[in-house]
Order: sequence, then structure tokens, then C-alpha cells
Amino acid sequence: MPTSQKLDGWRGAVLVASTYAYFLIFAQFAFLSRLAERGLAASAVQPVMAAMALGGICTSLLAPLLTGRVKPGVAVRTGYALCAISALLTLLPFSITGALPIAFMIGAGLGMLTVSLVAHLPVWCGVRHPILWVGAGTGLGYAFCNIPAVFNASPAHQAIAAAVVCIVGFAFATDAYAPLIERNRLEHVAIPRPLAITSFAALVWLDSAAFYIIQHSATFKHETWTGSTHLWTIASVHLAGAIVASILLSKRLLPLVLAAAVTSLGAACMLLTHGAGAYAASLLYPLGVSFYSVALVAYPSLLSAAQTPVQRARLAGWLYALAGWIGSGLGIGMGQHLGNVPLVFIAVAAFIVCLPVLDWIIRNRWREAGLICVVAFVAVTLQHFSTPVAAAVPLSAVEHGRAVYISEGCMSCHSQYVRPGSQDELIWGPAQSLESVHAQRPPLIGNRRQGPDLAQVGARRSHKWLEAHLIAPNMVSDQSPMPSYAFLFADGRGKDLVAYLASLHSALATSGSLQAAWHPSSAAWSAAVPTRGEQLFAHECATCHNASGAVRQTMPAWFTKTPPDLPTLARFARAHSNDELAHLVKFGRSGTEMPGHEVLHDDEIASLVLWLKSTALQPSPIDSSPTGDTR
Repeated sequence: MPTSQKLDGWRGAVLVASTYAYFLIFAQFAFLSRLAERGLAASAVQPVMAAMALGGICTSLLAPLLTGRVKPGVAVRTGYALCAISALLTLLPFSITGALPIAFMIGAGLGMLTVSLVAHLPVWCGVRHPILWVGAGTGLGYAFCNIPAVFNASPAHQAIAAAVVCIVGFAFATDAYAPLIERNRLEHVAIPRPLAITSFAALVWLDSAAFYIIQHSATFKHETWTGSTHLWTIASVHLAGAIVASILLSKRLLPLVLAAAVTSLGAACMLLTHGAGAYAASLLYPLGVSFYSVALVAYPSLLSAAQTPVQRARLAGWLYALAGWIGSGLGIGMGQHLGNVPLVFIAVAAFIVCLPVLDWIIRNRWREAGLICVVAFVAVTLQHFSTPVAAAVPLSAVEHGRAVYISEGCMSCHSQYVRPGSQDELIWGPAQSLESVHAQRPPLIGNRRQGPDLAQVGARRSHKWLEAHLIAPNMVSDQSPMPSYAFLFADGRGKDLVAYLASLHSALATSGSLQAAWHPSSAAWSAAVPTRGEQLFAHECATCHNASGAVRQTMPAWFTKTPPDLPTLARFARAHSNDELAHLVKFGRSGTEMPGHEVLHDDEIASLVLWLKSTALQPSPIDSSPTGDTR
């Protein structure tokens, strides 16, 4: 056994590191990026990730049936093989029908690998300091994924790297240590299994929600995962946190490790929720993740009351199915739908995770704990009776409208973030400072643009236009995919939502320096086609400027001033220059319901102007087209 003794512990560290590295760099990053590169719509990502979770849950629960029937190395190598093959398959062209089985294979491979590895981990962790090797493997796995060359690699290269680490794990998953499988048993930690699984589920939930929020926020992602120096710092924090956690776990201090993890993750989530301290959150987040990740491996394999591989596999199967896969899905859902982690959830998670610590305090330090509770009760009572109760301040219309904006999920389709130094500043208005974004409670910058950006919409659209558009989007904006929110006006929520949208503008939004300097290029005028302008008028302008226009006929009270009809508009066109007309079409007219058409291309605007100049006085079938966008 000399060769095995030389590798004592390193096998376990390499296997844990390669498993975490595959999960982090591929299942969480590269695979999702490959889906985006293949052009799969956001709606297709959910069934793909559901297929991955299904594969993970099924094999996590079925893997214990193989434990004891096959050798440890065979079971673990099977998991590595499935993981490596699924990573390499993503290098090939695939559609949604191909993505589903690949995702299922990723989950199945991880389920088989994690449960089998934990069930037999004493085989590879050696006799001396097995938990320290678990901590080293966890820290190295996380650190590897944060190396700039790996983190910033293309999704294809990350998939190849994931396959390579699986091959490395495959090579180390031998059965040489089988006779030692029970030789390094440690005194187990007396935590009820349901409480342990619930605690890990809360931690995974917090981790996944914070990860999703950071990953899908350009601001947070820039401040937390950008720059080689910062990535090396995060890698170091992961490694140091994992080593510290393994030392504490070696002393049977699992409750303390979990309490430290939930404290770090909860603090990071609160910093992200309040939009400030993103850098501090970027350090607390990896610290908390490393703490509970070491425990997630060490508890079922080395610290629980499970004595045999089959018992460890059953515990690991339920732990990873419920806390790992389901907890992760719930966390991602929270980040996706709320954009933040509610303080109430952080408090509940902290209470659940800290229950073992509280139990120890009550059993061993009940006098001190009782004294602290009495002092706290007296302090709160004195504070309550000595401080006059302030009358509740009702929400303003803008504040209530913001709550309506959040509850109706408007940020799912609209961003509130003008990217500095980009074309956004011309189209949507000046960019906000990061300080003003962070000051929002919570920030509503959004992560998708199925509709226009709303950061400065109050400076670009009138109060009445916003109201009409919420009531009848298709009537106001031709072919708009936005649903009607007319029902909000039945109880006043619609009026408040309009008030909030109208408030979205900064002092700089009216300066218009970029807008004043804009005009269609000479190439746009050369490419302009008057007949194309006639078609654009039918779709973009007729609803307000034709006598039979839909908005003009059905919502006459909508206008502060009735917009000019086509003959009047033609006379206006002859009296103004092409550039003046183009500017009016592009940016609208302040003080009226005339909006801008920011997304029209320069040649389209030029075509519309030329048609108004040349043929607007001639009879046109345009009068029979009642829909459009320009008022």
C-alpha cells in the first residue's frame, strides 16, 4: 500500500475540487452561455434548466440503490463520464430539442457523481485530517474557477476545461483505498437530519438568489466580477474561507460554520438589495459560499451519524435533491422575479440555520442567555414608552406607483439603466450616476429590454401619453406586444403608476445636448425612399394625425392640444427644414402629447420627412389606416 499512502488525502481533495469546478464553471456558467450563443430564447432556458434539475434530483435519489452493488471507483467514474460527455456535446450545434437531453445528462451526471463521491469519500480522504482535505478540495475548486484566464474564457473553452477536470477526477477515482473505508470515522455532530437539510436548503437558496442577482445586473456584475486583481482576490477568499471552515469542522463546530455562512450570505444579500456596498458584498458572498460548501460535503460523508456507504448515500441523496437542486431553483426564481432577497427571508433563513447554535446556548449558557433576553426586553419596553409614536405617513402617488410597477413585474420587460457612453444616451436620455442607482430601494434597473428603457421616460413622454399607452398599447403603439393595464385604473393604481413613470427623469434629461447635435447623415438622406415614408406614416403616425385615426376618434380627451390633421401637417412640413422635421420625428415635441420615435433608423426618419414634403397634400389611402404610434 505504499503508493496509496503517498497519495493519502490528495485523492479526496482532487475529486472534490474537480466536482466543484465542473459544477461552477460549466453547469452554472458555460452551459447557460452556450444556450445564449445558440440563440435560444429566454423562455426556452427555463425548460432546459428544469430538465437539468430533473436529472439531478432523479439520480440523487436513485444513486443510493447502486451503492454497495458496484465499486466506489466505478460509480464515481460513471458520474464523471456523464459530466464530461455532456460538456463536450455542447461544443456541437444544437437546438432546444438537443439542449433538453444535454441538460438532463448534466444533472444526471452531477447527481450520480456527488452522491457516490460523498458516500465513499472516506475511501479517498485518507486517515489523517480528512476534513482538511475536503476543505482544500473545495477551496481549490472555487479558486480555479475564479482564475481570470478561466473565468473570462469563452463558453466553448470553459466547456473544454470542465471536461478536462472531469477526466482528471476520473483518473483519481480508483478503488485502492477500499479497505480503509471505515478507518477514519469521526465523532458525528448531533444535529437532527431534517434541521440539517433545511439549514442547507436555506443557504443554497440565499446563494442562488444572490448569484442570479449579480449575474443579471450589469452594475453588480461589473463591481463584483470584473478585473483580474479582483478575481484573484475572490479566488483567495474562497480558498481561505474553505480552509478556515474545514478547521472548524474538524473540531465538530458545524453549527458555528453554518451560522458564519448564513451571516456572510445574508449580509451580502442585504448589501445587494439596498444597492450599496457591492464590493463588500463581492467578498462576503464567496466567504459564505465556501463555508457552507465545505460543510455540504463534510456533513453527510464524515460528520453525520451515517455509518455505512449506503447510509451516507441515502443522506446525501435527500440532501442534494432537496437542499441542492430544489433550493437552487427556488433561489433563482426569487432573484428572477423579485430582483432582491427580502429581509424577512434573510431573517427566517438565519433563524433556521442558527437553531443548533441557539440550542447549544440554551443547554450550556441558559443563565447568560436569560439575562440577555431580560435586558433586551426592558430596553425595548423603555424605548417604546419613552418615544412618541409617529403617525403613519401615507405613501405618495409616486411611491405607491413604484410599488405597482414592482408588483406588476414591469421590470421583466423594461430596464431603467442608460448605459454610459453608448447610443442609449441619444435614444433614451442621459445616464444616471451609480450612486443614484444604488440609492434606490430596491434598484429597478432590470435585465431585459423587450420594451424601451424607462430611466428618463418622464422627460420623453407626457403624462397623458403614458396613461393612454397603459390603457390601450396597441392603439397607441402599432403592434405593441405590451398587454393592456386598463384594469389598474379601476381602483386608482393606474393613476399612481402614471405618476411614478412621469417622475422618472433627472435634471440633466432636459439638457438635450446630444439631441440638439443630432441630424440624419447624408447617407441616410441618400437612402431615403418617399414611398417607404408613406408606409411609416400609416404605421407610426396615422392614429393621431389622420382624421379617422383610432386614438383621435376614441380618446379625444387624451390630447392637451389636438394634433394637426394631414393637410395641416403638410403645410407645417413645407414651412420647416428637413432637419427640423427629422428632429421632431426623432425626439417629439415637449409640452404636447407628440412622442419621439427614438428607435426608427435615420433612413426611415428621412423617408418619412421626404414623403411629408413631397406628397402629403395628395389624396392617400393613409386615411383608412387608423393605427399607429406617433401622436
